[in-house]
Amino acid sequence: MRKRIWLSFISIIAISILAGLASYPNGPDISIGNYFREVKVHLGLDLQGGTQLVYNADTSAIATTEQVSALDGVRDVVERRVNALGVSEPVVQTNQSGDQWRVIVELAGIHDVQQAIDTIGETPLLEFREQKTKELTSEEKAQAEASNAAAFEQAKSVLADALKPDADFAALANQYSQDPGNTDQETGEKRGGDLDFFTREVMVAEFADVVFDKLEVGQVYPDIVESEFGYHIIKKTDARNDEARASHILFAKQSVEGSVEWANTELSGKNLDRAIVTFDQTTNQPQVSLEFDSEGAKLFEDITARNVNQIVGIFLDGSPISLPRVNQAISGGSAVITGDFTLEDSRLLAQRLNAGALPVPIALVSQSQVGATLGTQSVEKSFFAGIAGILLVVVFMIAYYRLPGLIASIALVIYALITLALFKLIPITLTLAGVAGFILSVGMAVDANVLIFERSREELRNSRGLFGALEAGFARAWPSIRDSNISTLITCAILGWFGTSVVQGFAITLGLGVLISMFSAITVSHTFLRVISGPWFERHPKLFINIKHN
Repeated sequence: MRKRIWLSFISIIAISILAGLASYPNGPDISIGNYFREVKVHLGLDLQGGTQLVYNADTSAIATTEQVSALDGVRDVVERRVNALGVSEPVVQTNQSGDQWRVIVELAGIHDVQQAIDTIGETPLLEFREQKTKELTSEEKAQAEASNAAAFEQAKSVLADALKPDADFAALANQYSQDPGNTDQETGEKRGGDLDFFTREVMVAEFADVVFDKLEVGQVYPDIVESEFGYHIIKKTDARNDEARASHILFAKQSVEGSVEWANTELSGKNLDRAIVTFDQTTNQPQVSLEFDSEGAKLFEDITARNVNQIVGIFLDGSPISLPRVNQAISGGSAVITGDFTLEDSRLLAQRLNAGALPVPIALVSQSQVGATLGTQSVEKSFFAGIAGILLVVVFMIAYYRLPGLIASIALVIYALITLALFKLIPITLTLAGVAGFILSVGMAVDANVLIFERSREELRNSRGLFGALEAGFARAWPSIRDSNISTLITCAILGWFGTSVVQGFAITLGLGVLISMFSAITVSHTFLRVISGPWFERHPKLFINIKHN
């Protein structure tokens, strides 16, 4: 029994130390191998300052049943445009008031309102583009050959490093690889050249032959592999059934035959009636079906006829969202995009296609700025309120409950450290309402301790031993603690589900605080009291509670 108590105590101390490191204002970031995560507090618009833009969305030309999907597509487009502004915590949401749809954009830290308006306020543009080869001049060809020679020499130098016994292949890939896929487009995280599992068919022959026929797992191929994409340094990392996993370092090369460019066609979003997710009847694999109007059907047939075995790119706002390869000329106005899609991938692609296909113009109806000064003042006042609240609670608990009060105060500090650490790690964007939810949860974190101590006091008054009184106190208080906290969590879930962003922030921080407070009271306080409730303290119960026997 005592061994289990001490193990719990050591675990709590370890968790507290880690939470303290994560909560520290300038604490360390997380860096494990190729994984990197910045640990910081994410402040919302009202605390950091920034811009809020409200748009009316004109859905008059869209069927009622398709309006939600169309607005989801518009929101996706706006989010991607906002990301181009470098906003770390953008909030883009849609809501409906009567028959009017609105798109609300909150850009924390952005004060150049006009730039934000110019970037966001354009109607999504969906284009179908085909590849065209542009002949090089003799001078351009010479420059391309010189560039390729330099890339090859650099590849040989890096290969020598990669073949060393203590080489870190992932680090070399992150430093040198020019493969765009080595960087996560959303997080910026490097992947160490990892290509995940793949079959022979999905890779170019030069690459696949090396991985499947010439390498064992863990080996680096001792030569440069040239493909149409450039010069590869390849390491095979795993294998299963008919699949292999490999990492590579790519040194891109320029074509000496001519540069390939994406050329616009006349086919655009206005010709696309709709895109929907369907399933292959044989494999049940999700896919995306396209339907064009009569003009689009003719254009699409011409495009596919002259691009058999070539890629036709689908671009939204100038960025490719799909690069399907044409297997044959397609007539009739219907087409299917297949691939190794998950259901979520298919839905996202269909949503983006519809965003460019459905005419949902958005018009700015209001703009407002929140000054950083107001945000700073709010943060300072909220911080002061939080510290003052915790100190007052600590003074009351120690004065009224003595040693148990001190332990409850220590548990309260641990509660605050864990909660702040989770705010950083999840991460949760802190708004003023969110801070209010956290401060409210501080008070609630003590409620459970008060219930437990009062029940324990009753047991001690009945002349029960200290350890037994504490155990009975926890057992008797638990149903009340459980039911009250579950009620609060249900309320938080309702507020989070149906509320606006401000209410959601309050609900999330309060709900998380309630969950941590239960851990704090039931596990932390309970374990600490069990640790100190030895024979000596059994003989000095007044250190725990001022007992007045009846």
